[in-house]
Amino acid sequence: MSDEESKLDLPEFEGTDAMQEAPDPTAGAASEAPPAMAAEEEETKVAADLEPVFDVPVNISAVLGKTKLDVNQLLQLSAGSVLELDRKVGEAIDIYVNSRLVARGEVVVIDERLGVTMTEIIKADDAG
Repeated sequence: MSDEESKLDLPEFEGTDAMQEAPDPTAGAASEAPPAMAAEEEETKVAADLEPVFDVPVNISAVLGKTKLDVNQLLQLSAGSVLELDRKVGEAIDIYVNSRLVARGEVVVIDERLGVTMTEIIKADDAG
């Protein structure tokens, strides 16, 4: 990927944790948009503004639970073996996007397929 391709001008959305530039102390008050106009611009942002990243692949994992095994224990597993996980029945599962915890949810069954319903979105500062 070239430097030009990696420099995308993405819109800023209210509530993002992205770093914001400090105001330029040399800029005059006349160059700033009035607060009402700035709020109006934020309201007109739509998901289509993120179109440059629509084709970026992401890995999504829904983790029901975890356990640790020695290799010896792993080799003794067979069809029908039961592993005890670190979660209780009905407890929320973790949803990861690119190995980062982003939400918690519940397992659902739709047309004989498993799915996940997100019940809680995890903010970046809450995940750690």
